[in-house]
Amino acid sequence: MARSRHRRSVKSEVNLTPLIDVMTSLLAIFMITAPLLTSGIPLNLPKGDGRQIEGQDKTLDIGINPKGDIFIGTQQVAITDIVPKVSAIVAENPKIQMVISGDRDSSYGRVIEVMALLRSAGFTQVGLKTDAKIMGVESKRK
Repeated sequence: MARSRHRRSVKSEVNLTPLIDVMTSLLAIFMITAPLLTSGIPLNLPKGDGRQIEGQDKTLDIGINPKGDIFIGTQQVAITDIVPKVSAIVAENPKIQMVISGDRDSSYGRVIEVMALLRSAGFTQVGLKTDAKIMGVESKRK
């Protein structure tokens, strides 16, 4: 009597369920945390023309709060440390754009002081950040 042996074949399939679970969890985490990473310090920006800077992900934000404290991103720095820190960041990413975000209630002199320090260090492409709407001014150009 011959016994027939059935060999079970090995199925080499990739189980995608754990991969999809992990990717969905990571997507949810990044969707929640991404806006928090770009906000920096809370500032009441002055109103301006509202044109958006191209390449927003390649922008170095230098913030000045109403007390005159200076921040690079969310890290507070002394005025004497601005140029070395900015130089190190620009050495890493030479195409980065610098934007000074001065609070509406911060000293105009402090904003100009930071801008002058950066310009004297050789950084000529320094912009000023404003809110999108101009307060009480309507453009009547035709």
